[in-house]
Amino acid sequence: MRLFLKKLVKIFFSLLLIVLWVSPTGSVFAQEEQPDGPVYVVQEGDTLWDIARRFGVPVEELEQYNGITDAGQITIGTELVIPGMEGVQGILVTREVPYGENLRSLSRRYQVSMEALARLNRITSPNELFTGSFIIIPEDNANAPATGRVALAPGQTLLELAVSQEVNPWTMVSINDLNGTWELLPGDVLQLPKEGAVEGPGAFPGWIEAIDVNPLPMVQGKTSVISLETEGELKAQGTLTGHEFNFFRSGDGSYIALQGVHAMTEPGFYPLTVSGSLADGTPFAFSQQVYIQDGGYAFETLVVNPETVDPANTEPEDEIWNALPVNANPERQWEEIFQSPVSPLFADCYPSYFGNRRSYNGSPYNYFHTGLDFCGGVGAEIYAPAPGLVTYTDTLTVRGIATMIDHGWGVYTGYMHQSEILVNVGDYVEAGDLIGLVGGTGRVTGSHLHLEVWVGGVQVDPMDWLERAYP
Repeated sequence: MRLFLKKLVKIFFSLLLIVLWVSPTGSVFAQEEQPDGPVYVVQEGDTLWDIARRFGVPVEELEQYNGITDAGQITIGTELVIPGMEGVQGILVTREVPYGENLRSLSRRYQVSMEALARLNRITSPNELFTGSFIIIPEDNANAPATGRVALAPGQTLLELAVSQEVNPWTMVSINDLNGTWELLPGDVLQLPKEGAVEGPGAFPGWIEAIDVNPLPMVQGKTSVISLETEGELKAQGTLTGHEFNFFRSGDGSYIALQGVHAMTEPGFYPLTVSGSLADGTPFAFSQQVYIQDGGYAFETLVVNPETVDPANTEPEDEIWNALPVNANPERQWEEIFQSPVSPLFADCYPSYFGNRRSYNGSPYNYFHTGLDFCGGVGAEIYAPAPGLVTYTDTLTVRGIATMIDHGWGVYTGYMHQSEILVNVGDYVEAGDLIGLVGGTGRVTGSHLHLEVWVGGVQVDPMDWLERAYP
């Protein structure tokens, strides 16, 4: 009996320790009192590292502040107090910042002052709100109903805009945190009460329902797709890393722009700018930072004919070749994934991949492989991967016997080191048409086909175009 009572007491104290450790609210605090500060409720898929990154605090500080000794303790519903925000109370949520938002538009959308947002998110520069970053918002504001968006047209007053929208002008002043009716410029986007409004990029007029940038983050050597969904007609263009790009109307009514990211672009933040005008002449313009990350390309060392790396030959040839794929034909010629340009026998054989950093004859690795190489002996057949117009054929020192095809929308393909060209400038080809034969001409170490894909005047990874349909 005595032994039984001892075991019972031991079990009781064990249960008591567990009750003291786990709070009824699901938090993981070891302290008797919860520290001061705003609270974040852990969501499905969250990790401690993710939460620390979103709120801009060291993960060690987050652990210490909440008495966490084991990161595995946090579960869905766990309440974490965020350090460094003393004086701010309540439940916080995070939202990913899409393209088309800045501090002003987020302030108007969530009805939180710009000063409060800047303080809550420790924002010291507008560049910190880059596409794909996170913004911290009080939960009550984040769940506010959607509001409409309207832009001030050229020559229009706030009073005229308010009358057209059947809204009190002072209501517009209030909900948009304006100092007065005079504090507006043409194109400025305002939020206004509107039932059934569609959420969209807050810095753009309501006609523009959504803007998508894919992929995010952007990657060296990859094709970026910028899509713009709208209710009506508009004109739009943009710039990225010094390259201008155009938007074209797609079959589903959206506007699409394709732009390559140069494979040697230094990783970091770059402005992506989109501007234009609506059908009524209302202008819009927006610029936001996007991050370009390293492509993780390999390194190669090659020994080639010295003539093919002599600047006296390479520089004038580069000038000719790089000037070819600059015009953007508004007629898109392709519909599906690009086909392999070689027979099935060689379709999965790649002697060298796009983007590889290269050293020629002992030089620094300041060159990169501008295309994708396919195996093939001299005389192997080359096929057009997609419909297009032949715009160039010639024999060059570095590229050998070369061809270029325009597929529309600023997309071109180039074929190098051929032994023979079987098309002429001005010919229209369909996918699968025979256009040339593999060779070993130009700067090579053996016979093969070098395939290039150009998007917006920049060489991009052809493998992407062989594996997915664009846009």
